[in-house]
Amino acid sequence: MTRTVTDEKFHEIMDEGKPVMLDFWAEWCAPCRMLGPIIDELASEYEGRIIIGKVDVDNNNDVTAQFGIRNIPTVLFFKDNQIVDKQVGVASKQTYIDKLEQLL
Repeated sequence: MTRTVTDEKFHEIMDEGKPVMLDFWAEWCAPCRMLGPIIDELASEYEGRIIIGKVDVDNNNDVTAQFGIRNIPTVLFFKDNQIVDKQVGVASKQTYIDKLEQLL
C-alpha cells in the first residue's frame, strides 16, 4: 500500500529502518497521474520490504524544498536515510523495479 508522506510524517517514515521510495507529485500534474498506478502496483509488490510513499508537493512545502524538487513527477530512492537514486519524469515500470532492486 502506498503511504501518504507529509511534512509531519517524513522523519517518522525515514526512521523505520527500511529503504524508501518517495514519489513527489500533484493532483493537477498529468504525468503524475500517469505514474500513479505504477507507484501503487510497486507498493503492493514490495510491501514489507520497501516503504513506498507519495508526497503532494502542493501541501508539503518543507519536504519538497528540503530536496529541491522543481519538476514533477520526481521519485527519490533512499537507503540508510541517504538519497541513492533519482528519477525525474515518467519512466517504465521496469525502470522503477531496477532502482528498487538496488535498494534491497
